[in-house]
Amino acid sequence: MTPTTPHTSTNTNTNSAAGHITEAKSTVATTDTLTIGGKRFTSRLILGTGKYHTFDAMNRALDASGCQVVTVAVRRERLFNAQGQSLLDALDVSRYTILPNTAGCFSAEDAVRVARLGRELLEQLNNPGAGWVKLEVLGDKKTLLPDPAGTLEACKELVKDGFQVLCYTSDDPIAALRLKEAGATSVMPAGSPIGSGQGVQNPLNISLCLELLKQGDPTYPVIVDAGVGSASDVAVAMELGADGVLLNTAVAHAKDPVIMARAMKLACECGHLSRLGGRIPRKRYASASSPWDGAISFIPGE
Repeated sequence: MTPTTPHTSTNTNTNSAAGHITEAKSTVATTDTLTIGGKRFTSRLILGTGKYHTFDAMNRALDASGCQVVTVAVRRERLFNAQGQSLLDALDVSRYTILPNTAGCFSAEDAVRVARLGRELLEQLNNPGAGWVKLEVLGDKKTLLPDPAGTLEACKELVKDGFQVLCYTSDDPIAALRLKEAGATSVMPAGSPIGSGQGVQNPLNISLCLELLKQGDPTYPVIVDAGVGSASDVAVAMELGADGVLLNTAVAHAKDPVIMARAMKLACECGHLSRLGGRIPRKRYASASSPWDGAISFIPGE
């Protein structure tokens, strides 16, 4: 976790005719921070640590992504690989903020129990993620979509227990709003089902989630979680106005996880800057970039 101070970009343009250099400063900060639960991060990309072929591949991909927060499934069978090696031993816990998640839980009761276990583990490691939890309460094994009732129940219980709860939810705007009202530190609507690689399937619903969650609270962190398949999916989520993107499978199962992690990093930055820069309105007809005055040829209709 590295706090930073926002700064503006400086573009230097050389005017060969005049023989001098002029500088123009952007009015929009090109580097700013993501704030979650009082912690500030320069990276808006959060990566999962599951599904990699080796811990070495995982670490190289995490490094290439530039991420500062990584998710870790707390259940014992997910903390150890086939050789009995511990994921937490492989991770540099002094470098990353660990976000323990309740992956694989299908009831509020199980999710709360796993969240408390994660807190104990990270307190022993003195990691700043102790007290955080990425809450997942799934409805079934086929779709891995969240159980809205179980998620809301678990969120209320964990907030009462002092957790900073980052809630995985569907792209239902009302369900997302209810989680915020229950005290969730961040709400994380899914772009599409976990591991599906379908990207942001319903941009309208994601934009509605953003609108409702940020109404009167513009700095409330909303992170698109799940379903990313490529770098363009990350850019789409960020251009919609998401504060960050959380992904795992798209990097871990890529042909080259390190290259893909780098692509995700750049896409996250580009999508965010595109949102800040402000896209032009869509128009039905063309709009010439050069003036018509002085045109030397016939213009139809003129």
